[in-house]
Order: sequence, then structure tokens, then C-alpha cells
Amino acid sequence: MVRANGAVSLRELARVVQTSEVTVRRDVRALEAEGLLDRRHGGAVLPGGFTRESGFPQKSHLATAEKTAIADLAANFVEEGEAIVVGAGTTTQELARRLARVPGLTVVTNSLLVAQALAHANRVEVVMTGGTLRGSNYALVGSGAEQSLQGLRVSRAFLSGSGLTAERGLSTSNMLSASVDRALVQAAAEVVVLADHTKLGSDTMFQTVPTDVITRLVTDEPPAHDDRAATELQALADQGVQIAVAGGSGSDAVPPRQPRRDVSLPGPRRVPAGSAGAGLRATSVLSESAGAEQRAARVADMRRR
Repeated sequence: MVRANGAVSLRELARVVQTSEVTVRRDVRALEAEGLLDRRHGGAVLPGGFTRESGFPQKSHLATAEKTAIADLAANFVEEGEAIVVGAGTTTQELARRLARVPGLTVVTNSLLVAQALAHANRVEVVMTGGTLRGSNYALVGSGAEQSLQGLRVSRAFLSGSGLTAERGLSTSNMLSASVDRALVQAAAEVVVLADHTKLGSDTMFQTVPTDVITRLVTDEPPAHDDRAATELQALADQGVQIAVAGGSGSDAVPPRQPRRDVSLPGPRRVPAGSAGAGLRATSVLSESAGAEQRAARVADMRRR
């Protein structure tokens, strides 16, 4: 099945062979050890190391439930009247479908799929980059896309990729896609990465977003047996990335929609880990609220004095 389709999901494999996903996952792990296939994105693909990339038809059928949950959660971080950039990918396409209901939104994208999802949204303005069409993921890439992003300033960038590690950050298998993603990042004050748990701990050839530039990761809760994803998630949190988990305890920490705030552009996105202010960076909504209360108390005390 993998040879015929290029990729196949664990769910589909379990259905075809009439067994559990746990059994299929164990067998796939054994086949990977023999070099016969690679585990990727909730399924299996032909072995190809860092450079192999599945096409859109294969990606669209992998980890679909996880991508839907991630998109639902990520939409909560978009405010009315905001200007954002949304990169190419099946997860960002799911996000775009939910953004159609946000009034006054401006979305800049190099993805035909994202633009299509927003095409009939009357209250959303869609701005597309230039560039050359890359048919495998329906994205515009190349110098035309990168040049059209020069001078652009938005509040947030929502990006996906092929792999995410605490050591290298977000990465992808295609050089042209990586270059455009880097240009999207340069246009944004904050970077939000959308990645399901199967991408955690996976590393591919071209780095797009270093870990210290990622503001927030929106992901799903790793299964209990997935030690690699859980370890990588903890390592990302230790480096200051805010973690929002769909379908888990992290989803309860989604902040309510706040009044729009002015964003300093294109100022630094992250306090360096070694600086004196690094420890003040909130790692959750609860810690942000606690910090605000403490600051208010100090101000009140100073006024009394």
C-alpha cells in the first residue's frame, strides 16, 4: 500500500488488515527498523530520509482529526480586524476555513488552498503573494513570492511544516517552500506554529523557523505511548515556547478574545534566554494573569506611598 500510494495512514492500515492501530503501529515500527518505510504524520511513507516529502493528496488524509482540533484551537488566537499571514499546508488550510467567520480580518498567504477556503468570506480580505506555483502543495514559491512580502508588516504568522524539534525548530523538505516561509516569518511580530504530535521530534532538511523565534505552538495531546513527542514538547516549553494543546489540558488555557492591542513591529519576538528579562516571559495564560495582578498591586502600593 505504501509503494502504491506513497503514504498511508495508520487508521487506514488498521481498517484494511482488520486489526488495531496499536498493532499496526508496532508493525510499522519494525518495518522502519528494517529500512522498508518511514513513519511520518500518523502513518507511513516510502523511505527517503530528510528530503522526502509527501504530496497534498497523501497529507490530506493523515492525522485529519488532530489537524481539525488544532485548527479549532488556533482560531481562538486570531482577533477581529487583525492582519495576519498564513502559510501553506493542510493544517493551515483547516485554520483558514475557521477564519472565514472573523470580521475585518486581512489574510496574506502564498497558499491557493488557504485563499480558496476564504474566497467567499465577505468580511475577510485575502492578499496573495506572487510567485511560481508549486503543484505538490498548491503554494506560490520563488523570488516573486519573497519579493511581494518585502515591506509587509502583520501581527502574527501561522505556519506549518514537515517536522519540529527543540534543537532546530520548524523545518520542511523543500528548499523553495522553506525560503518563502522564512519571508513570511520576517513579516510578523509573532510566530504561531501548527503541528500535530506526529511532527514533534521529526527533523527535515531545511530549517524555516528557529525555536527562539517561535512564540506559540498549537498541537494535539501526544498518545501515552509516544515518549518522543512528549519529550520534545517539554523541551520546547523549556525553551520558552508557549504550548497550547488541543483536546487536552492546554485547550482549557485558551485566553478569551481580548480588545485589539497595538503591536510593535517589527520588534524582537523573544527575550533572549540569557537576558535579565527572560524569566519574566509567561509560559501560560495563568502565569500571564498572575504577572498582571502582581504588577497592578505594585503600582497601587506605589500610589499609596
